[in-house]
Amino acid sequence: MQDSLTYEAALAALAWQIELGADEPIGESPIDRFELPQAPPKAARPEGAPAAAPAAAPAAQAAAAGEAAQAAGVDPVAEAKRIAEGAQSLEALAEAMSAFEHCALRLAAQSFVFADGNPAARVMIVGEAPGREEDRQGKPFVGKAGQLLDRMLAAIDMSRASPDPARAVYITNVLPWRPPANRTPEPAEIAMHLPFLERHVELAEPEVLILMGNTPCQALMGRAGITRLRGQWARVLGRPALPMFHPAYLLRNPAAKREAWADLLDLAAKLEETS
Repeated sequence: MQDSLTYEAALAALAWQIELGADEPIGESPIDRFELPQAPPKAARPEGAPAAAPAAAPAAQAAAAGEAAQAAGVDPVAEAKRIAEGAQSLEALAEAMSAFEHCALRLAAQSFVFADGNPAARVMIVGEAPGREEDRQGKPFVGKAGQLLDRMLAAIDMSRASPDPARAVYITNVLPWRPPANRTPEPAEIAMHLPFLERHVELAEPEVLILMGNTPCQALMGRAGITRLRGQWARVLGRPALPMFHPAYLLRNPAAKREAWADLLDLAAKLEETS
């Protein structure tokens, strides 16, 4: 019921919509972000001069790239596996991922977002994909959700900025490019980036993985339903993994912070147990 919405819940919902990029309360009709703008008046062209080729919208470029790859018989997933296996360092992996041509998201995104934090950390956090602020700054988890994540980590004496691997975290996402309007990544996008993510974990060698939200759980565990999975340790890529609520979910549902705190305490206990 709308009448039962508290001030705090309404404020959290508004903050979440702003974080997603909402800049107006309502629109009269859907907006196609890939639609070409109305062409300006054409300048006079000298007689006999060749006509310039029209520019293509990102969606058209992506479609053309996909058709070209299909015509050439290229399997994006197989190509991603081949490229990821050839990366012998995190720097080489980042370079290979940024140059990977088969993901259409790169055509509309502003920045390539690889990772943040201490690569030597015992804990590696895997999120979903960059949001608006992450796309602007080129780092994962730097918007409202990222600020909440930093406060959550500080509550158990951990930080992405810590030089001590025992108190540090290393953060990445399933996708390095922001999906338009922060939409959920599509299965094909997850599949083509999964080899890079697996190689990323292999090179970083964390002791523990934290899977924040449904997308990393789906990618690395083959399962979704974070409300059922959270708080239950699993074995992923040969190491313990703990599914947790994404901080963006906690911004929308402040009542779920109690479960998130329990998961943080569980993480701290696991690290103490294995130290």
